[in-house]
Amino acid sequence: MGDSKEAGAEAPPAGAAARGGLSLLTQGESEEPAAQGSALFLGGNEVKSRAVVKYSSAPPRTAFARLEEKTDLKLPPANWLRESAKLGPAGTTILGNSKKSKPFSSFGMAYDFIDSVGNDVDVVSDSENIKKLLKIPYSKSHVSMAVHRVGRTLLLDELDIQELFMRSSQTGDWTWLKEFYQRLIDQKWQRKKKSKEHWYQKAILSKFLYYSINGDGAAQPVPAAAERQESPSSDQTNDSQGPSWPAPFEMPSSVSEDPSASSQGLKNDFVRNILWTFEDIHMLVGSNMPIFGGGRYPAVSLRLRDNNKPINVLTGIDYWLDNLICNVPELVMCFHVNGIVQKYEMIKTEEIPNLENSNFSTKVIKDIAQNILSFLKSNCTKEGHTYWLFKASGSDIVKLYDLTTLCEETEDKYQNPFTMPVAILLYKVACNMMMKKNQNKKHYGTIRTLLLNCVKLLDKSRHPQIIASANYMLSELFQLDEPKKEESSESPLNENSDESYSEEEEEMPDSDENGSYSTGSDPSDDNKAVAIIKSVGELSVPEKYKSIHQIRPSCAFPVCHDTEERCRLVLSYVLEGLKSVDSSIKKESDLPAADPNTPIPLKYEDESTRGGPEGLEKQMALFLDKMGSLQKGNYSSQSGMIPGSWQHKMKLQLILKSSKAYYVLSDAAMSLQKYGRALRYIKLALQSHDTYCCLCTNMLSEVLLFLSQYLTLCGDIQLMLAQNANNRAAHLEEFNYQTKEDQEILHSLHKESSCQGFAWATDLSTDLESQLSVSCKCYEAANEILQFSDLKSQNPEHYVQVLKRMGNVRNEIGVFYMNQAAALQSERVVSKSVSAAEQQLWKKSFSCFEKGIHNFESIDDATNAALLLCNTGRLMRICAQAHCGAGDEFKREFSPEEGLYYNKAVDYYLKALRSLGTRDIHPAVWDSVNWELSTTYFTMATLQQDYAPLSRKAQEQIEKEVSEAMMKSLKYCDVDSVSARQPLCQYRAATIHHRLASMYHSCLRNQVGDEHLRKQHRVLADLHYSKAVKLFQLLKDAPCELLRVQLERVAFAEFQMTSQNSNVGKLKTLSGALDIMVRTKHAFQLIRKELVEEFDQPKSDETTPAAESSPSLNREEVVKLLSIFESRLSFLLLQSIKLLSSTKKKTSSNIEEDVVLKTNKQIYSQLLRATANKNATLLERIDLLIHLLDQLARGSGGAIQ
Repeated sequence: MGDSKEAGAEAPPAGAAARGGLSLLTQGESEEPAAQGSALFLGGNEVKSRAVVKYSSAPPRTAFARLEEKTDLKLPPANWLRESAKLGPAGTTILGNSKKSKPFSSFGMAYDFIDSVGNDVDVVSDSENIKKLLKIPYSKSHVSMAVHRVGRTLLLDELDIQELFMRSSQTGDWTWLKEFYQRLIDQKWQRKKKSKEHWYQKAILSKFLYYSINGDGAAQPVPAAAERQESPSSDQTNDSQGPSWPAPFEMPSSVSEDPSASSQGLKNDFVRNILWTFEDIHMLVGSNMPIFGGGRYPAVSLRLRDNNKPINVLTGIDYWLDNLICNVPELVMCFHVNGIVQKYEMIKTEEIPNLENSNFSTKVIKDIAQNILSFLKSNCTKEGHTYWLFKASGSDIVKLYDLTTLCEETEDKYQNPFTMPVAILLYKVACNMMMKKNQNKKHYGTIRTLLLNCVKLLDKSRHPQIIASANYMLSELFQLDEPKKEESSESPLNENSDESYSEEEEEMPDSDENGSYSTGSDPSDDNKAVAIIKSVGELSVPEKYKSIHQIRPSCAFPVCHDTEERCRLVLSYVLEGLKSVDSSIKKESDLPAADPNTPIPLKYEDESTRGGPEGLEKQMALFLDKMGSLQKGNYSSQSGMIPGSWQHKMKLQLILKSSKAYYVLSDAAMSLQKYGRALRYIKLALQSHDTYCCLCTNMLSEVLLFLSQYLTLCGDIQLMLAQNANNRAAHLEEFNYQTKEDQEILHSLHKESSCQGFAWATDLSTDLESQLSVSCKCYEAANEILQFSDLKSQNPEHYVQVLKRMGNVRNEIGVFYMNQAAALQSERVVSKSVSAAEQQLWKKSFSCFEKGIHNFESIDDATNAALLLCNTGRLMRICAQAHCGAGDEFKREFSPEEGLYYNKAVDYYLKALRSLGTRDIHPAVWDSVNWELSTTYFTMATLQQDYAPLSRKAQEQIEKEVSEAMMKSLKYCDVDSVSARQPLCQYRAATIHHRLASMYHSCLRNQVGDEHLRKQHRVLADLHYSKAVKLFQLLKDAPCELLRVQLERVAFAEFQMTSQNSNVGKLKTLSGALDIMVRTKHAFQLIRKELVEEFDQPKSDETTPAAESSPSLNREEVVKLLSIFESRLSFLLLQSIKLLSSTKKKTSSNIEEDVVLKTNKQIYSQLLRATANKNATLLERIDLLIHLLDQLARGSGGAIQ
C-alpha cells in the first residue's frame, strides 16, 4: 500500500508536464492552458480532444485524502452530506448529486450560453447522456432521449419513460405517449424498482468521497466568487424520488424584459460547463464529476471500485470519456471489498483504453460519435419538434420518433412538456441573433425560421406576450427605412444563411448503399418511426453515415420583389402581434367587439368640409394643442391598458412599426403616381401615429420626426391630387379600397383611439382650393412639429425640404387665386369698376406669395424666392390691367392706379434680380425675370403713348416718361444672347425703336419754334428708324413690320423735303428716299417666299396642320402696304424726274444724271402700267416691284449713295 501510494504521488507531475498542461480550469484561474487543447495518443490511435471550461462553480481543487487501509466505508464520516468549507457552496453538488440527468438540463445550459446555440455548437447535453450514446454498441441497456434541434445545434435530454409514466397517472400529461409506448413497444409495461444493491453502492460512494476530503490535505482558502450561489441541499435529491419534472411550462410575466425569468424551472445545475471538441464535433457539456488535485497532483478523478468485480468495457469508456471531457490527465482508483478499503491505483487517461478486461478502440468511439451525430442531424430536421431516440433494453434496433407529430394527433397538442422550453429557446436564440443583426445580415433567414417555429409551437391564448414579441421581431427583420439598401442586399440574404431548416421543409431520409434507414421487417412496429438504425453494430463502421453528415443550407430570407410586398409582410406580422396583445387585455366593461371585416364609419367629413378653410384652421389649432400636450406626457388609452405593462410597450412598438410600413407604402405609391392609393396609405400611417400619440406617455423626438415626415408626404400627395384633377375618379376608387388586413389593423387601433387626430389632412376633396389648402396645412403642421423640440437643428435637411415644399405650395395657391382674379377680370363686361371679389382674390394671392417668399428666404433659396417675386410682379400687372377698364374706350387715358401697380410690379421684378444677384446663379430664371421686367416697362410705355393722360400731364412730360420707360425696357431686353427667346427680344427692341422713331417723327411734325429741339428730334427719329430697320432685318418673320418702318422713313424724308428750298437739297433727299425704297427689296423677298410656300403647301402636304407651319401673312396688311409703297414710289420717281429735267435745262448736260433720269422714266412708265392693271395677282405685283427695285438699284447706282 505504501509503495502504491509513493508511486502514485510521484508520477503525475511529470506526465502532466509532458502533455502540455491538461489541468482543469476553475473560475479563479486563467483559461489559457485549456485553450491550447490537447492531442492525446491513446491505445495507439490519435484522437483529438480539446476542452475549454466555459463556467465553473467549483473552488480551486483540494488534494484528496488517501484513506488508510481497512477503512470501513459503510460507516458514515462526520462530514457526510454537510457543507464543506473546503469545497464551498458547490460541495454538496459535487459529492451528493446522482448521475441521473434532469429532464431539461440541456435547456438550462443553452439559456446560459445562448451565443453558442444554433451556430457554433453541434450538441448541448449532460455528459452522462453523451456517454450513454457513445456506449450504445457495447451496452444492452435501454436508451431513451429527447432530441431538439435549434439551428445546427442538437439538444439532448434523458427521457425517463418510467418517471414519465408514473407522472402521467397523476397529471395526465403524457397519457398519449404511454398509450403509444404500450401499443407499439411494451404492452405489459410496469414500473421496475431499483435493487437494494443499487442504493448500497450509491451510499458507500458518497461516504467515500466525503472521507476523501476529510484529511488535512493541501486545502486552499475558499474563494467567495462562485458565479452562482446555490442552496447547499438544492441538488441533494433522494434517488427514490427520481428527477423533478416541471409542470407544463407557463410563461412568466416578462420574457423580453427579464431573460433570467424565462429559465424558471430550467436552471443550469452543473458544477461546470465545458466546450468539448471531440474530433470535428463541438459539444457544450455539463459535468458534476468530482476533481481533486493540489500539491503534486495537477488534476485527478477519484473512483471507487469493488475489488471482486473486474472493470468492464462500459466502465472503462465511462472513465475515459469523463476524463477527456473534463481534461483530467489521471484517474485514481480506490479498491474495496465489502466496503473495506484495500488499495489505491493511479492510471493515466490515455492508458484507460488498454486496461485488462476493458480494452476498447478510441478510433471506434470516434466513429460511433460521428455516426450518431450524422444520424440525428439528418433526421431531426424540424426546429421546434421533439424527437425521441429510443432503444429498448436488450435490443439492437435504435428508433427515432417525432413526438410532436404524434402529440398533434391527440386532442391537446400542447400536452408535450418540452414545447414551452423549446419555444423559449428558439425565441432567445433569435433575440440573441437580432442583437447582432447589423453585423451579419445573412442570419436573417435563420432568425425568421427560429421565430416562425417559435410562434408555431405556442398556444396563442396561453402565451400572447411571446407571440406578440416574436411577430414584432419578424417585422423588424425588414428594414423599411432603407428600402434601396434592402433591395440591393437581397442576394446575400438568400445565400447560405445558416445550417438550419425552415419549418416548411422536410428532408426525405437519405439512405446509403446498405439501406441503413429503411424500415424494419415488421411494418406495424416501425410505421411511426422517422428513422431506424437496424443494428447498433453499424455505428462502429467508420463513416457509415458520412454521406448525410453535411447539413444542407436553408432558411432563405423571403425574396421581396418590390417595396409593397415587403411592407405587406411586415404588416401581416404586425397584425398578428396586435391580435396577441389585444387578446390578452381583459376589461370588465368590454363592449361588444366590432366586426373587423366591417369598415368603421368615420364621421368627420361634414365637420371638415363645413366652413372650408376656416374649419381647417380650427382643426389645425386643435391638432397643435394636442401635440403640445403630448410633450407633457398625457395618456388616454380606451382599452384600459396599464402604462408600463408589456401589452402597453408591445402595442406601442407594433403601432409604430405599422405606421412606418404604411408610410413606405404611401411613398412607393406616390412614386408610381397612384395618388389615391398613396393617400389611403398615408391616412393609415397617420391613424397609426394618432393611436401611438394616445398611448405614449413620453414622446420621443424620433417619433415626432416620423410624424413630420408623414405630414410632409401627405402634403405632397394632396398637392399632386390637386394637379391631377382629370384622374379624380380613379384616385377616389383607389382611396376607398381597403384590404381585410388594413381593416383588422384599424380595428385594433380603434380600441385605443378614435384615430381622428389627422382627419383634416387625409380627406380626399374634389375641390381644388381645398386640396391646395390641406397640402399647405400639412406642411405647416410638419414645420410646427419641428419647432416643438430641437428637431429643426438635428434634421436640417428635412427642415429645408419642409420649408421648400411650403413655399412651393403657397406659390401654387397664390397662382390659383391670381388666375381666378384674371378670369373674373376677363368676364367683367358690363361693370367697368373692380369688384370686391377680385380685390379679395388679389389679397389672398398676395398673402400666399409673401409667405412663400419668406419661406424661401429663410432657407437662402434665392432662385425660388426670385420666382415668387416674379409671380408677385405678375399679380401687380393683373391689378394694373383691372384698372384700365374705367371710362369710355374713346376717352380712355392711362390712369394713376395703372401706373401705381405697374411701378409696384417693376419693384418686385427688381427685387427678384437683386435676390439672384448675378445671371450665373440661375441663367434661365435671370433671363425670365429680365424679360418680364422689360415687358412691364414696354407695356407701361405703350399704354402711356397710346392712351396719353393729357388731362393730367403735358405732352412733353408724357413723351419724356414714354422715352424713359422705353429705354429701360430696352435695357432689360437682351438681344445679343443666343437663346430661344432671342427672336422675341429682337422683335421687341425693333418695336421699341420703331415706336420711339414714330414719336419723335410726330413731335417734329407738330412742333413749331425751337429749332434746336427740332434738330434733336430729327436726329433721334433718324437714329431709331435705322436701329429698327437693322433689327427687323435680322428677323425672318416680320417683313410687314420692316416694310412699314421703311415707308415711315420715306414719309420722314418727304416731310424733310417740304422744308427744303433748293433743288439740289431736294434732289439729295429724294435720292435718299429712293435708296430706302431700294432697300425694301429684302422685305418683298420675304413676303414673296411666304406667298410661294402658301401656294405650294396644299399641293405638297394637305394633312399638315396649320399650327405646325409658320404664322401666315396678313394679306390685307400686305395689300395695303403694297398700295402705299407703289404710290410713294410713283410719287418719288415723278418728283425725281421733274427735278432732274429742270436741272438739265438750267445746267450743262451730266451723263450720270442723264442715265438716272432715263432709268427713272422707264421705271415710272412700267410702274404706271402695272398699277393700271387691276387683274394682276399679289405675287405678280411683288415680282414686278422686286424687278423694278433691281433696275432702280442698277440705274441709279452711281447717283444714289
